[in-house]
Amino acid sequence: LQAALFGSERQDWETPDEIFLPLNEEFYFTLDVCASVENAKCPLFFTVADDALAQRWIGTCWMNPPFGEQGKWVKKAFLSAKDGAIIVCLLPARTNTCWWHDYCMKGEIRFILGRPKFKGAKHGLPQPLAIVIFRPDV
Repeated sequence: LQAALFGSERQDWETPDEIFLPLNEEFYFTLDVCASVENAKCPLFFTVADDALAQRWIGTCWMNPPFGEQGKWVKKAFLSAKDGAIIVCLLPARTNTCWWHDYCMKGEIRFILGRPKFKGAKHGLPQPLAIVIFRPDV
């Protein structure tokens, strides 16, 4: 029942401005690593066709990964920070997963209060969200 209520075929929900804009003011993002032409948050961005996981991430990057695929994206973000980038990630706070413990716990974690509503969505997400920041000194 819960899957029927909260499931989604869509993987590209656009980040709400109330989450993105304050972070952009703090970090001045240069690259959106998980974007489409319609929802890109930065002038420079990778789309599905660009295969972002195979690209080198540089500068200060914004990452709102496809729902259900967070593990491989978080690993790439962590490794990209070790390579000199700053990666700011919007993620479900899945504290019971290996990827959360292997990577997120090594970054800076900011939990989000409430249930933000993504652009185009009818309702806010039923799961907790967090901002995870990976810096080169990880």
